[in-house]
Amino acid sequence: MQRRTLLASALALPFVSRAWAQDDSFAAFAEAHGQFHAILVRKGDTLIHEKAYRGSGLDALANIKSCSKSMVALLLGCAIDRDEVALDATLGDVAPRLIPSGADPQVADITLGDLASLRAGLERTSGPNYGAWVASSNWVRDALSRPMVAEPGGRMLYSTGSTHVLGAALAEATGLTLLEQARTRLGRPLGIDIPPWTRDPQGFYLGGNQMALTPRAMLRVALTMRDGGVWDGTQVIPANWAETSVQPLTRSPYSGLSYGYGWFLSPTGWALARGYGGQIIAFHADRDIAAAITSDPNRPARSQGYFGALMDLLDGPVLSV
Repeated sequence: MQRRTLLASALALPFVSRAWAQDDSFAAFAEAHGQFHAILVRKGDTLIHEKAYRGSGLDALANIKSCSKSMVALLLGCAIDRDEVALDATLGDVAPRLIPSGADPQVADITLGDLASLRAGLERTSGPNYGAWVASSNWVRDALSRPMVAEPGGRMLYSTGSTHVLGAALAEATGLTLLEQARTRLGRPLGIDIPPWTRDPQGFYLGGNQMALTPRAMLRVALTMRDGGVWDGTQVIPANWAETSVQPLTRSPYSGLSYGYGWFLSPTGWALARGYGGQIIAFHADRDIAAAITSDPNRPARSQGYFGALMDLLDGPVLSV
């Protein structure tokens, strides 16, 4: 059966309950896509579905890959709320010692907002450039020494180097490592564990990749964003940042999705963090839905392939709850 047929078959059955049909459609998706691991869906206060079809389960740590970019963007919002930085603050203002000698003069004028929205203008460190970048002796210097290929604040250039520089700048501005910020400003108030992850040769935690959360923790992040930054009655993520970060600023040339400060935005109303292999933290505020999806982190999930299938899942069975 084709993917769309598998997804549609359970929803089309006339004599079954809606809940059974949803369960069946998720199982059909798992059968059709061997890299699909787990999914959790909550609407309002009701947990609609949670199941691990493969992988290590719902309580085991999963590499969230580039969903880390969204987490770093949340930390930017927390730092702004504490008046430690400003969205339009430049690297020259916040972290001048990170700027290498010989860098393009425009590098000093790149703002923290440019970095969070992947509009730094620098040549990308992702894709075919990623291996050489992480093999370099200084990741921040390498990223900031690359040529300017667009105006800062212009078009989207998907680059883990941009969020890594953002994380390093936040560490410089706050005096706290990215791990300390993540644990005290997100992990502790959300009641989730955030273990240490990859650091660069200078000791900066990798901003934009390799963080690990359990699927249940991923759902908790999605719920907090869905509810305007509030978790269990506490304003964890500043309300204005929860709103500002999901306003479209640019568009991905690969998926066609819009992008804000760390979040992809779909035409159907989803805001989502997206990680390599098919890791997703998603929420749909208008429909009061939050979802978390994990997949095999070692297999690609292209926009016209498996990631497209995941978007069909979100827009079909998940949205139908």
